[in-house]
Order: sequence, then C-alpha cells, then structure tokens
Amino acid sequence: MMKLNYKRTILVGFAFFSICAFWQVYDTIIPLILRDTYHMLDGPAGVVMALDNVLALFLLPIFGALSDKKGARMPFIVRGTVCAAVLMMLLPLMANAFDAGNTLFGAVAFLAALAVLLVVMGTYRSPAVALMADVTPKPLRSQGNAVINLMGALGGLYTLVMIKVAVRSDANGHADYFLLFLSVAVLMLAAIAVLVLTIRERKLVQAMKDINYGVSAAEDQGKTTEVDGKEQLPAPVKRSLVCVLACIVFWFMGYNAVITAFSKYATHMWSGGLSHASTCLMVGTVAAVISYLPVGMISARFGRKRSIQAGLLSGVASFVFLAFVSRDFSPLLYLGFAGVGFAQAAVTVNTFPMVWEISRVGNIGKYTGYYYTCSMAAQTITPILSGYLLQWFGYHTLLPYGAIMVAIALIPITMAKHGDVKPAPKGNKLEMFDTDD
Repeated sequence: MMKLNYKRTILVGFAFFSICAFWQVYDTIIPLILRDTYHMLDGPAGVVMALDNVLALFLLPIFGALSDKKGARMPFIVRGTVCAAVLMMLLPLMANAFDAGNTLFGAVAFLAALAVLLVVMGTYRSPAVALMADVTPKPLRSQGNAVINLMGALGGLYTLVMIKVAVRSDANGHADYFLLFLSVAVLMLAAIAVLVLTIRERKLVQAMKDINYGVSAAEDQGKTTEVDGKEQLPAPVKRSLVCVLACIVFWFMGYNAVITAFSKYATHMWSGGLSHASTCLMVGTVAAVISYLPVGMISARFGRKRSIQAGLLSGVASFVFLAFVSRDFSPLLYLGFAGVGFAQAAVTVNTFPMVWEISRVGNIGKYTGYYYTCSMAAQTITPILSGYLLQWFGYHTLLPYGAIMVAIALIPITMAKHGDVKPAPKGNKLEMFDTDD
C-alpha cells in the first residue's frame, strides 16, 4: 500500500516553514508600524497591506511557470530566501530611524523598501510550494500538503512566540522590532540550508515522472483534449477547476481579512491588545498544527471536498461566535480561534491538492500559479474592502465580514465534481516512496 515519505516531506517543508515565518511577522507587525510609526489611517494602510497581493498576482504565476520551464525549483528558493532575509532587516531599522527624527526614512522610503522585499518574496513562493507536489504521488498530496502546512504553521508559531519575547518598547512607547526581524531572518536562512543539504531535487522529480505521479491513464484528471490545435481540459474538468478556484477566492476574502487586521482590532478594542492578539493568533496556529495531519488522513478516506466543506462550516461558526464575544477580551476567544485554526487546516490542506489533481507532468508550477492568482486576488481586494469598512463603519464589522465571505465559499466547492482523491493503486512501485532517502 502506498504511504507518504514523511521524512522527505518534512525536509521539503522547510521552504514553506521559512516563508510562513516571514508572512506572520509581515501580517502582524507591518500594520502596526504603518499606524503607530507612520500614522496611516486604516483605509490607506489596507491599500498598503494589499500591495504584496497585487505583486503576487503577476509574480507567482510567472515564476511558477518559469520554474516549470527550468525544470528546477531550488535555484528560485535559495536566491529568493537569501535576498529576502537581507532586505527585511531594513524595515525595522528605517522605522526606528524615522521615530528618532530622521525624516530621510519617512513613509515613502519605507514603502519603497517594502515593495522591493515583496517583489523578492514573490519570486520563489510558487516554486517552493510546487516542490512538494513534484516529489509526491497525486493520491498522497493531501497528506503531503498537510505536512507542508504543518511546517508552515510551525514557522508562523515561531514568529508569534518571538513577538512576545523580542519586541522592546522605549519610555515613549515606541516599539522596537529589530530583534524580532533579525530572529526571523536567521531562521529563514537556517531552514533553507537544511533544504539544500538534504534534498536532491532532480533525482526525486525524475523518479516521480517515471511513474506518472502515481496514477494510471484512467485515473489521470489532468488529461487534455485538442481543441483548434490547442491542448485544453475537458469542459466538466475545467468547470470543477473554476469552482475550486472560486472557493479559494471567497475563503481568503474572509480568513485573510480577519487575520491581517486582528492586531489592529485587538489594540483598538482592548488594553494589552497586541499581547492578547498574538495569543489568540497563536491558539489558532496551534489548533491548525494539531489538525493538519489528522485532516490529511481523513481526506484520504472521506475525500477532499467533504473535508473542505467541514472546514468552511467551522470557519463560519467560529467567526460568528467571535463576533459576539470579542467586544472585550475574554478567554472564550481562544475557543473561537481554535475553530478558525481547524478551518484553515481543512481548507488549505485540500484545496491545493484538488488543483494539483488536475495538473499533469511538467505543469505543476503553472497550476500552483492558478491557485495563487486566485488567493492573492482575494487577498488584494479584502484588506482594502475590510480596511474601509473598519474606517467608515467601525471595527465591529470585521468578524461578520469574515463569516459572510467564508459562507459564500461553500457554494462553489459544493458544485465541484473533479479534483478529489482517487483510490490508491495497490502493489505497484509506488511502495518505494515509503522508504527513507
């Protein structure tokens, strides 16, 4: 019986581990720097927070396809990580200098440095995620994606812990984030060093190509037909792909709005808001970490689609619950964020593999780009929309907005008919992938 090579998947996951450590510090701290150091209103700050997603709309599909063409993901991952680790150190230094009165490092300079950093991050995210699909059989990709997301959650958890221990404030209340950014940059470099030293990309990818990613011709949902001289997916498969991508859009519209703005929500609504916010987000992350592997196993048995539906229902219920209990800080918030963490695990573990299931040899990076085009389009729109809702109607709109968007995501995923897990072939050479490297 086919089994996932957990050791190798964990090692491949160090790329996503480093990426998620960065995005956690970006999502949690950059909104606070924009508000507290550069005194931006919520609406314009929401536009700035959407900048990474605007860039990603173009960069992630392009570099996913480029890594397909090159036939290697590692060069993109290594170069991108090294450059990002260096560039991210500029941000706290510039904020500190501006707070000390150096107008040379004002908002324009800070935003320019941030934009360059985000361009660099956009060059290697698709290759990093596609690497797991490259070296994992199709029927095992939900389980493999569970491991990858577990690694990513651990990276985010590291950052949340460091927010509690590495942020210092001076007598005037100015927060110094330099040590926090330094700790994340060092972690990113160490993670990629592990990846480079342990994974032999070309050898592993060729082995997977030799077995057509573990599916027979009859099971291959990525088969194309020729229409007017061009290779296209059959119409029913294409409709399912569109439905899965639509689900991804609305999920991220709701989830990302809440996660990105929650530090501002908490510091606005409660005293000690940043500490409480990081604890709530940490509870959500821990819940996701605990859920990833069980969700991957459940999906293999009951299907990816059902698991996504369960996750979306959990997300809706959790956001509605949080809307009622979050006006003042309460330990009940932890229960709500635990539900959000499970939802994030169930949706993320399974939507990517549903897209990959429709891919074929040589175009995994392109389909990874499709996923990111949709997720980043949602994350481009939602900080702006939710940011102006906060500014014009109040912070109480954040959680109901999240609940409505996630509820809408249930509609298209229910309509998807392709991309679910197929029965695993028995007694074939896929069994070799259960061995250690």
